[in-house]
Amino acid sequence: MARPLVAPDALAYNRLEPGRTATRKRVIAMSDPLDRARDELASSFGYQKVRPEDKPALVGGVFAKVAGRYDLMNDLMSAGVHRLWKAAMIDWLAPRAGLRLLDVAGGTGDIAFRVLERMARRDVEPGAIVVCDRSRAMLEVGRDRSIDDNRPGTMQWLCADAEALPLPDRSFDAYTIAFGIRNVTRIEQALGEARRVLRPGGRFLCLEFSTVQLPGLDRLYDAYSFTVLPWLGERVAEDRAAYRYLAESIRRFPDQATFARLIERAGFDRVRHRNLSGGIAALHSAWRL
Repeated sequence: MARPLVAPDALAYNRLEPGRTATRKRVIAMSDPLDRARDELASSFGYQKVRPEDKPALVGGVFAKVAGRYDLMNDLMSAGVHRLWKAAMIDWLAPRAGLRLLDVAGGTGDIAFRVLERMARRDVEPGAIVVCDRSRAMLEVGRDRSIDDNRPGTMQWLCADAEALPLPDRSFDAYTIAFGIRNVTRIEQALGEARRVLRPGGRFLCLEFSTVQLPGLDRLYDAYSFTVLPWLGERVAEDRAAYRYLAESIRRFPDQATFARLIERAGFDRVRHRNLSGGIAALHSAWRL
């Protein structure tokens, strides 16, 4: 019998009081480039300009359509390289015994399962792993995979919005998000929520497509993104438009330096990033101190 998805009220956590906001360690002055990046993300669905209130439903529709083939498409689109990027993410996380991890936009469980596998090789157990995603279809794929792998009780599945997490302050040691932050509507709100739920000394790690840094690679990557990706989407996932959106949303996302400054503005410290595959993807790390 399939284990039901966990609704927010079913988790052993207390809800935030209405109107409660994240505590900020410091206030960083607003700057035009950051505001432009924030506003562009909020009002764009790929290259299409939309009202911010309409974006969540549009993004949700994409993932509802591709959920069943999402992990397969990742392998095909990247020729398996995404596995190396995710391994680098978990290397940098260096999970230890008792880790309380929140993996956001992680519906299929790919990051969470990799963390569990890494910990099992070291013969250590996590304290708690919660996989959170706004897409119920993506969570169902992950939950079913956990049942197929005979480990249905190793993690909890939470259907919730990254911009309004129904979780208490200072409750996790690490917050991970892989290829999900560019799909949120209000990026500063999502980053603020990430900081709020981390305990002091907690780690934020984000793996995301980014801006190519190698001369010449950008043109090849653009050609690949706007021809091969939609073609694969049509043949494998039967949805060309979803993978056109993927290519467009990558180009709408801020470059490495701008995103790092947005993370700093959310109140994080020790913000760093590493380029992967010439900047096709980047790993961003920060701490709540």
